Amino acid sequence: MRQPLFVRSASILLLLATAAPADPLPADATYRPLPTLPSSEVRQVDEAQKPVVMQRQRTLLESRYDLSDRPREGQMMSGGLKPVQDGVRVRLAGGADWQALAAMAPPEIRARGLLPAGFLPLPHVKQATGGQVFPEEQINRIADLEQRDLRRFDVEFDLPAHLTPEFPPPIFLTTQPQLGDVSRGELLSIRNYYEIMNGLITPVQMEGLRLLLTPFPQEEFNQTEDRKVADPSLGVACLDCHSNFHSNGAFHLTPDVRPQASRFRLDTTSLRGMFNQQIHGSKRSLRSIEDFTEFEQRTAYFNGDHVSATRKGVHLPDRANQVAMMAQMQNIIDFPPAPKLDPFGRLDPALATEQELSGEAIFLGKGRCAECHDPKIAFMDQQMHDLKLERFYQPGEVVNDLVTLPDGPIKTFSLRGIKDSPPYLHDGRLMTLADTVEFFNLVLGTRLTEAEKTDLLAYLLTL
Repeated sequence: MRQPLFVRSASILLLLATAAPADPLPADATYRPLPTLPSSEVRQVDEAQKPVVMQRQRTLLESRYDLSDRPREGQMMSGGLKPVQDGVRVRLAGGADWQALAAMAPPEIRARGLLPAGFLPLPHVKQATGGQVFPEEQINRIADLEQRDLRRFDVEFDLPAHLTPEFPPPIFLTTQPQLGDVSRGELLSIRNYYEIMNGLITPVQMEGLRLLLTPFPQEEFNQTEDRKVADPSLGVACLDCHSNFHSNGAFHLTPDVRPQASRFRLDTTSLRGMFNQQIHGSKRSLRSIEDFTEFEQRTAYFNGDHVSATRKGVHLPDRANQVAMMAQMQNIIDFPPAPKLDPFGRLDPALATEQELSGEAIFLGKGRCAECHDPKIAFMDQQMHDLKLERFYQPGEVVNDLVTLPDGPIKTFSLRGIKDSPPYLHDGRLMTLADTVEFFNLVLGTRLTEAEKTDLLAYLLTL
């Protein structure tokens, strides 16, 4: 029986007073519970909590990282729209320096609590709720192009725009390499894709592109009362996260882990170079782009909850007539040009600087990078690896509702065009390429000198 208004109002005031989550998930639950309040009241509670939620995340980020805007002089991303950010941003703990830290054994770092917090798993901005969160640039552009709302009322994107990929990113086609960027500087949407791509791709690819740009219901973006947008929503499209087949920094929670506190943040990966990849998904190791495309409709879109998906309007694309066409389109997206690399992924000595050549030697040797990121295989190895980061810290701490557990095996991602893809690692915990150099120098025990780190970074920027 529905409660009288004054009783429900008192309940809302109590929720606000205690800052309780609007949609808590029991610690051991497999399924997300349905809302127990009308959507208007859930929104009221969420909006009241939002400043506290955002301040908590902001405090965490600023304690872990230097988030300032420090572009690297003369180094732009592939589209020429945004500079690459410079410098190590992860903050050190306990007064150590990077060289001294790298000289310590993992048990000592663990015992003394010296692993930088920025190397630990990064929580979702609202871990207890999760769901897709889009950066402001994407929200505004889709609103202009389609009058579709990607803005959640309970959270905002948590990273500064200068630490995300350029927007909109360029598009390179394996079938039209002579054209370079074919995006015309525009963000592809359901409203403009035909005009931009007409005459460049086949009918099959065009249909795949249409499907990739068509919004379908999603856990937080749908037409039921259980949503996180103000008005009933058509949903989201595949390329809302993978802007122009690249990434815009949007994130959500991995759909494949329970309970909720153990689900790790999942940063949107680039779709460039999918034609060269044999496994897909940072943890799932799906064996084809067709499998990944089909599975995402139940997982990324609905947090892995097929019951919720059915209620909210799941779209199950036909394997032969739709999924295959979506895959055809994804499989012609190329990496950005890397003019200093030869056909086998090695630097051309006639084009590279001495510093870049030195960095390549470190990449292939002392740095141990090429053991997973093989230049001959588009700087990956089609494998998954467990870095065993828990050697350096005690798992189990709860940070902003995320339990910091071991990462386990993670797919090796391609390093081609890597300067275009901040933040780094599967959960976006590393803000710059310099951070990744320090991370792997510690985790792999390579003990690079400062000069070697500088050379290695110069090499990574050529890829």
